[in-house]
Amino acid sequence: MKILHAAALVALLAGPYLATPASAQHMNLMPDLKSKSPEEKEQDAIAEKAYRESLRKIPDAKAGVDPWGNVRSEAPKPAPVKRTKTGSTAN
Repeated sequence: MKILHAAALVALLAGPYLATPASAQHMNLMPDLKSKSPEEKEQDAIAEKAYRESLRKIPDAKAGVDPWGNVRSEAPKPAPVKRTKTGSTAN
């Protein structure tokens, strides 16, 4: 009885694979790549050159620039606590 159940399970799982035509199993999902014409290659080279030149025009960022620096107030640092020779604080 277990063999019959196992055979039925295998038949159910293999059914969709056996029912599909062979051509559908070997479908090409990647289209053929088209080669570019010399004019297209030249246009790409011009665009790449213009892109690199535009990147050179961007100024370098200055280190330490804080745009919110004039908005924030400096918190006062607490005064150092004076200690006596025994280690207790003097008031």
